[in-house]
Amino acid sequence: MRLLMMLFVALCAAVPASADDPARFTLGDDVYIAGSRVAHEAAGAASLFMAGETVRQAADISASAHLAGRRVILEAPVGGGLYAAGMELSLRAPVAGDATLAAYSAVIEAQIGGALRVAAARVEIAAPVGSSALIGTDRLDLDAVIAGDAAIAADRIDFGNDARIDGTLRLYADDHDAVEIPERVIAADRVERLPRADWPGVERPEIVRLSWWHALGGFLAGVVVVALLAALVAAVAPKTLAAMRRRVLARPFATLGYGFLALSALIGMAVMLALTLVGILVSPAAIALAALTGLAGYVIGAYSFGAGLMIAIGRGEPTTLGARVLAAFAGALAAGLIALIPILGWLFVLAVALAGAGALVVAMLRPAFFAAEPL
Repeated sequence: MRLLMMLFVALCAAVPASADDPARFTLGDDVYIAGSRVAHEAAGAASLFMAGETVRQAADISASAHLAGRRVILEAPVGGGLYAAGMELSLRAPVAGDATLAAYSAVIEAQIGGALRVAAARVEIAAPVGSSALIGTDRLDLDAVIAGDAAIAADRIDFGNDARIDGTLRLYADDHDAVEIPERVIAADRVERLPRADWPGVERPEIVRLSWWHALGGFLAGVVVVALLAALVAAVAPKTLAAMRRRVLARPFATLGYGFLALSALIGMAVMLALTLVGILVSPAAIALAALTGLAGYVIGAYSFGAGLMIAIGRGEPTTLGARVLAAFAGALAAGLIALIPILGWLFVLAVALAGAGALVVAMLRPAFFAAEPL
């Protein structure tokens, strides 16, 4: 139910509303507010649901509060639980129940009566937590009492003079030597140190750092795959490929137009099948066919481009298998290098694929326009 309500608030936030005229809705004792800069200042609400760019609760809530925004400020007590998400969370008033928070920065300056669950890049706790605490962060500043057990995943923890953990502590860290826990905070025999990888919370995504070698390897792999596909077609159906290549070089704009019409028809067919509802199960096949046609078109177009380069430098048309393989690699490499040019490179790749697809369609279907009318 809470997830549904939060989804409702998020949808309300998507509705245009000015800072001076936010959208408000009341159902029983529950209040819903969404807008750019929103504030709740009227007493008497049981549960509160707010979403916006800046969200401020300035009146008491007897039940739960659900808040979402870039900046969330709690200035009045919450009689039940608090569920808040945003870039910056600032809790300046007490929460009688549990608090579940997700943010980039979370600052807790008032008492949490129940359990605290928070995930943020930086967490500051300067007020007591009445029960357990589940904290996932890069940096934690603790200067208050946690009355129950605590599970903390952090790379750095700073303990203030009032910091204390009355229960047990499970500490998850990559470098435990960098996290020193004073005896005044918690006795050493009540601390269990575990690797950060064992943290049961949300795993941080692994960031893959690409080097120039990775980029070069990916580029060369793409060139090789396209060239090998073109060479395979040249070996299996040399006459058909030669005919398509001649058509592309002789009438590039006409074949490009045929390719445009073919791919447009396939993609449009997928949409129309989906609209019929009955054919929605078949529409993915149309999308797959369009993708395969585009890939085949690029292979044919790249080969034709390579053959055109060989003819331009005086080597003549590729008539042997070795010459065709050389044309395939030359075309794939040249097309790949041109594709690296911003914007223009993408347009060139698209033109090559459409021209190749057009040549394939003409070879398979042999369309004829402007045919003479029967007598």
